[in-house]
Amino acid sequence: MAWLGDHWLDALGWGGSALLVFSLLQARVLRFRTLNLVACLILIVFNALIGVWPMVGMNAVLSVINVWFIVRLVGQRHDEATFTVVEVGADDEYLRHVLRVHGADILRFQPDFLWDPTDETGHAFVVLRGDETVGVVLLRAEGDVARVVLDYVTPRFRDFSPGEFVWRRSNVLRDDGFTRVVTPPQMVGAYYDRLGFRPEGGSWVLDL
Repeated sequence: MAWLGDHWLDALGWGGSALLVFSLLQARVLRFRTLNLVACLILIVFNALIGVWPMVGMNAVLSVINVWFIVRLVGQRHDEATFTVVEVGADDEYLRHVLRVHGADILRFQPDFLWDPTDETGHAFVVLRGDETVGVVLLRAEGDVARVVLDYVTPRFRDFSPGEFVWRRSNVLRDDGFTRVVTPPQMVGAYYDRLGFRPEGGSWVLDL
């Protein structure tokens, strides 16, 4: 029985340590904080069982810090004061830079992505958190219908849906004369139904 107890403790300690290291490899800020919190809680239990109290104290402090960040991040997820939508020109140089930097990642999610900066029907929006770009939305106008070309979120903020500030929490589309948004059939619509979009012929449609 003692042998089993020692191995159980070893597994708990190594598991918590492995999860702690794994959390540091996460690009997504909310996922990092969540996994790091779980790892710290496991290590609190492990170190308490073996009586290493300085490590218990350190992991307890780290847990409080992680909880504070998680509460803050979740609270900001749908906060209009946190995210800003900026409309830029279809051929804007900063937009070109963002598309170049994230080009490979964009193609992972949308292999057929193609943006013509000279197309006069193109509309481009950059979603910012402070001075950090967290998302890009590209549209093509067909009368009063906005056809979605790209709805991209940078890896750090992929646990969020900053595109919602273009669709539902910003007047930029209505100000541009759009009355409807339509996504392409091949676009993954994991979050569109939560923002009032409805499925229609393989696409997601939103009436503004």
